[in-house]
Amino acid sequence: MKSPIAIVAALLLLPFTASADENFRCGKWIASSAMSVGELVEKCGEPSSRTTEVQDVLARNRDSGLMRKVGETQIEKWTYDRGAQAAPVVVTIVDGRIKNIERQK
Repeated sequence: MKSPIAIVAALLLLPFTASADENFRCGKWIASSAMSVGELVEKCGEPSSRTTEVQDVLARNRDSGLMRKVGETQIEKWTYDRGAQAAPVVVTIVDGRIKNIERQK
């Protein structure tokens, strides 16, 4: 059985181990990583800027142990500038799905 101190310590560390996924306010809406990209554009509009890159997806060949290309993935980074009073937000979209939302510093 775990000691009460270990349980309390684990509970206190939970906020620091949470993923970087966040929510952010755009207008009267709250955008989150649970939204579709279409919903994000509908609620928040077009981003201030976007970058797109395509990366190879690699897998190890079981016979030779060498890496080989098995596909490609598209990674987009959308930046929403939210004015002078709020930090810009970068939304990472991988293969058409929102994967991460983080505030720039």
